[in-house]
Amino acid sequence: MLFDGVATDPVDWKIWDIDNIIRGYWWLTDDFFLNYRVNLRTQKRLASAVIGCGKRKIWLDPNEQSEISNANSRQTIRKLISDGLIIRKPVTQHSRSRARELNLARREGRHRGYGKRKGTADARMPSQVLWMRRLRVLRRLLVKYRASGKIDKHLYHELYHSSKGNAFKHKRALVEHIHRAKAEKARETALQEEMDAKRAKNKAARERKQERAAAKRNALLAEE
Repeated sequence: MLFDGVATDPVDWKIWDIDNIIRGYWWLTDDFFLNYRVNLRTQKRLASAVIGCGKRKIWLDPNEQSEISNANSRQTIRKLISDGLIIRKPVTQHSRSRARELNLARREGRHRGYGKRKGTADARMPSQVLWMRRLRVLRRLLVKYRASGKIDKHLYHELYHSSKGNAFKHKRALVEHIHRAKAEKARETALQEEMDAKRAKNKAARERKQERAAAKRNALLAEE
């Protein structure tokens, strides 16, 4: 029995205490227990460590919360992963269509005006990088031609140093120079062979003339 909020006997005190407990936890309704979720933060952390991704990419089966909540080791987490109760979410797709369209426009020269430029011309495209690219292109061409036998090691050495000395602005200039050098060398070789043949012919003629003169001299001496 209650009198001014004070229980007069143990039985009435218990009844009063239960009533106050029920009034204090009025929000513990059936909907609360249906929507109540178990704290699976530890399981999500272990799963992210086992799978090797972030905790945001971990999906836990909401229908198996009780079983997942009992997993407190990496071994049990691996078993749940193999059973399909824990899954890694797929990578979020990010469309590249707009970026591809913008790149195509930039290749045509769009979006490259003064208002789009940040930094000096040398900062945007360093001259050192351009020089390295050009020289590597020329050197690759020389190595390719030497390996295929189009140029010998002597011409390779000469053109290598000429390329380093900024003698060729691009690959086409180097190829044209190689063609001219080979043609000039072929012409010099032909002229040299022609001169050697003419020299040999003149030498043979002189030898024959000397032989005839010697034979004539011997004949005159024999007559005397």
